[in-house]
Amino acid sequence: MSTTREPVVANQKQLNQMMQQMQKMQADMEAAQVALAAETVEATAGGGVVKAVVTGAGALQSVSIAPEVVDPDDVEMLEDLVVAAVSEALRLAQERQAEQLGGVAGGLDLGGLGGLLG
Repeated sequence: MSTTREPVVANQKQLNQMMQQMQKMQADMEAAQVALAAETVEATAGGGVVKAVVTGAGALQSVSIAPEVVDPDDVEMLEDLVVAAVSEALRLAQERQAEQLGGVAGGLDLGGLGGLLG
């Protein structure tokens, strides 16, 4: 009878360890998200005449446009520069998210999961 109980106890220990890892990962993930929201990244276009600032969480905070680039006869170029700066800032924010959040999830060991299911 003790032989059938031992695998159940071992599986329960694995499950408890995995639950602790998941709870820690969740807390680490929340902390990383708070940190990302407080960080900013910026990108420029047109040699710096248009600048976009985005939080690490991906929220656009500001767009700055140098007065010399504002040409009423070429609004399309200015629009393109704004799109380029914002797109690059968002890309940088996504990179930062991948670095921060990927590191948190990378420590989770799900190797024991297979033993729990079968």
